Amino acid sequence: MKKIFQILLILLVAVNLNPEACFSDEIASANKTIITDTDDLEEIYRRLEVPTFKYVHDVDPDESFDTQRLTWSPYPLLKLGSTIYFKSVVIPPGYYLLTPREQDGGLYLLFKDAGKVRYIVPIYKKEIVPRNFYEENLEKPKLTISQVIHVKTLDFVGKHFKSSMRKPEPKSYLEMSDLSNNFVSIILYWGDYKYYIVVRTTQL
Repeated sequence: MKKIFQILLILLVAVNLNPEACFSDEIASANKTIITDTDDLEEIYRRLEVPTFKYVHDVDPDESFDTQRLTWSPYPLLKLGSTIYFKSVVIPPGYYLLTPREQDGGLYLLFKDAGKVRYIVPIYKKEIVPRNFYEENLEKPKLTISQVIHVKTLDFVGKHFKSSMRKPEPKSYLEMSDLSNNFVSIILYWGDYKYYIVVRTTQL
């Protein structure tokens, strides 16, 4: 047992243990004021159509590709404290993993719960995330010693056995703002892009 502990200690020294660099930046959620013309948003809201497509068994077929070399789910988590609406789509309070997807030439935001796609809302705008945005807005996670050992061990194995290397998950961020006339703006930052949707706190 003592010998195993010594080997582990040598391994940790070899990989230059650094707790702050172990995980990618964790997902942060923030309520920020976004200057938006509500009249334009209402026009956008009325113009957008309710998605009519569905996934087989409500399973996102691309999720397995996104997560095949990750230790945890990469999708940002949205906690809804009250019901929101997109026309006839009613999204009740709960926890949802948000995933942007392209389908039939359109962009959509998937609301997932327990591994299933529960709701689909159209994305009306896609933009490039500004340079250094994540570095300026995401906090570094604080890890326990066991978490540091686990991640550094995986990194060490991946460095020497390329087939075992963990793929870094896309960085992500959420902005959600209550606007006038019962509109709500949700902006999902996902990797190199940010995606905009508009919903309401009451049905229009």
